[in-house]
Amino acid sequence: MGQPRPRGERRLNVLVSGGAGFVGSHLCKALLDAGHNVVCVDNLLTGRRTNIEALLPRGNFEFVEHDIIEPLPDRWPLDAIFNLACPASPVGYFTHRLATLRVNSEGTWRLLELALRRGATFLQASTSEVYGDPEVHPQTEEYWGHVNPNGPRACYDEGKRYAEALTMDFHRVHQLDVRIIRIFNTYGPHSQFDDGRVVPNFIWKALHNEPLPIFGQGSKTRSYCYVADLVSGICKAMFTPGTTAEVLNLGNPGEFTLDELAALVLRLTGSSSKIECLPPREDDPSRRRPDITRAQTKLGWEPKVPLEDGLRRTIDWFRKQLG
Repeated sequence: MGQPRPRGERRLNVLVSGGAGFVGSHLCKALLDAGHNVVCVDNLLTGRRTNIEALLPRGNFEFVEHDIIEPLPDRWPLDAIFNLACPASPVGYFTHRLATLRVNSEGTWRLLELALRRGATFLQASTSEVYGDPEVHPQTEEYWGHVNPNGPRACYDEGKRYAEALTMDFHRVHQLDVRIIRIFNTYGPHSQFDDGRVVPNFIWKALHNEPLPIFGQGSKTRSYCYVADLVSGICKAMFTPGTTAEVLNLGNPGEFTLDELAALVLRLTGSSSKIECLPPREDDPSRRRPDITRAQTKLGWEPKVPLEDGLRRTIDWFRKQLG
């Protein structure tokens, strides 16, 4: 991983909640490869044991199947806690609305209390969804967002906004060492084809020569960050000195329309799929692109993997899953 480590150059004891999820499983591996001891906590609501199967034999890795809204085991010495626990795709949080709200409120509270007891540094994984359907483009960390608090996406959008507020007040009240990252669209291996996220959905459909669904206009834009780049940014946000109480956008500032993404996936897969235009989803943002100036300045971080290269790697992984 090659990142600076808090409290000296020693092996750290780290907890990753949501560690069997898409991003969490990659983060666990990166931390293990850097020589740290990792406790992965996940209730497998949307995470998958197969994502961490290769990590289970490693001596410095422990998997605990547990819901963080319930009291947590208190047996680990901890230097750092990464909170990634939450359904993070439309299918996930639409299916588990109340669980999404509870994990961001009760679950985040329990992990913050654990960090306080252990004197651990705490990182809250938030989301670009806190910006809602943005009226400012690209989105900077100073932008407060344009979110419908009663809409169908509010369980996720407002849940994450509350988790951010809770994290910052633990810092203000208890002087807990915290930081917040806002993750933009991310793709790569371990993503689920049926969770509603556009890249795995397009790839899976293309590999089966099925229509690629576009909700609303194909002119809507998104920015796509390869998961290895994101994990590098997460580790830098946690381990770079001077990032206490920072809020940091992590994503790829390259902006592509859905039509452009679909065309690229079809070319790379050689698929005969057609585009299927469907009614727009309520409160679905029309544009999304991070301003990563703060991450570049504070962390020395920016994504390295071009979209086409990352898509090739992801397509190869999906082909292997198909056998």
